[in-house]
Amino acid sequence: MATTLTKHERNLSAIIHASTFSKYFIPFGNFILPLILWTANKKDYDFVDYNGKQALNFQISMFLYSILVGLVSIPFFIGFLPDIFDWNWFGFHRLNDFNNLNIHINSDDFRLGRLFWPAGITGLLQLALVVINVVYTILATIKTNEGEVFKYPITIKFIK
Repeated sequence: MATTLTKHERNLSAIIHASTFSKYFIPFGNFILPLILWTANKKDYDFVDYNGKQALNFQISMFLYSILVGLVSIPFFIGFLPDIFDWNWFGFHRLNDFNNLNIHINSDDFRLGRLFWPAGITGLLQLALVVINVVYTILATIKTNEGEVFKYPITIKFIK
């Protein structure tokens, strides 16, 4: 890294980190915009090269962790699927009983309770990943704009 950084290098590096928030407006914007900014400027500035790699590696890692958390819940949903295809589960067995039309909701018949545990845990883990992503991206943007070297935690180095 260069010992003296220009304002342009610091701003460009901060913009690379901040551009990862574009995923909320553009699909895969957290990969596309930083990649464009990084590849256009990596040969000119070592600081920008380092920060571009950091931002992209962190975003790829967060995407991978998000997929893994989603995959953890699949066995729970597969275990839940046989209940969905049971005609008695929806109460369809009562459709032929036209003489005794009885519509009521009984909380004891609420079988989705099993579904909400893994979905709730997975949802909390996904929310934690979003918070980690937002907090560390903001920290990286601020530190980089100040000219400091920032290293994201829990990042797998895909781009070296």
